[in-house]
Parts: sequence; C-alpha cells; structure tokens
Amino acid sequence: SFIGEESVAAGEGSILTDNPTWIIDPIDGTTNFVHRFPFVAVSIGFVVNKKIEFGIVYSCVEDKMYTARKGKGAFCNGQKLQVSGQKDITKSLLVTELGSNRDPETIKIILSNMERLLSIPIHG
Repeated sequence: SFIGEESVAAGEGSILTDNPTWIIDPIDGTTNFVHRFPFVAVSIGFVVNKKIEFGIVYSCVEDKMYTARKGKGAFCNGQKLQVSGQKDITKSLLVTELGSNRDPETIKIILSNMERLLSIPIHG
C-alpha cells in the first residue's frame, strides 16, 4: 500500500492497515518550499502491522541523507547519530513547530503547552 502526504492534504482518504505500507511526503516542508525557505526534504517511511520499520529523509538543500531502522539506530550520510545525553533542560535547545491546524481549540492547547515550556529557562 501507499500513503502520500500530498494526496491526503488534497482531501483523499487514507487508512493505515496492517499491510506493508510506504508513506511518502515528496515535499516535506511544503510551506517552506512555497516561501523559498531552504529547509525542505523528501520523507519516506515503511510500515508493517502499523509499526514503522524504517525511514529515510533526504534534506535536499543540505544534501544530507538521514536513515533509521527499527532497533538499528539512526544515521546521517552513513554516520551514526546519537542524542547528546544532556539531562538538564535549562541547557538544552528547544525547537518546536505550531503545525498547520488553525482550529481554535487546537491553537489554545498548543499555546498552553508552549507557555509551560517557555516558563522554563531554556535556550531557543
């Protein structure tokens, strides 16, 4: 099976089943692309029994290929990636995204979550 982000965004229905399924977003970062902001990627995932098996993200502008496989780790251009090990959130960089849903109730929840995060002395 195939699920394409662009077709779902266009209103086509999509149901994730237990069948092996490719999930593809050919322009991940569509808003960035439209506004010529250079952070755009091609994202591909493979799911079996509704569980992700592996994923690939190609960051076009950076020419970086990110890959990850369940239980095998994540890589960038073949180099193993790992988390920093930082346990103190005040020394961490926090990156967030508001999403595209503009439903008033959803916005209220997102802003409430952001307010709680921003009350912590964080970087970013």
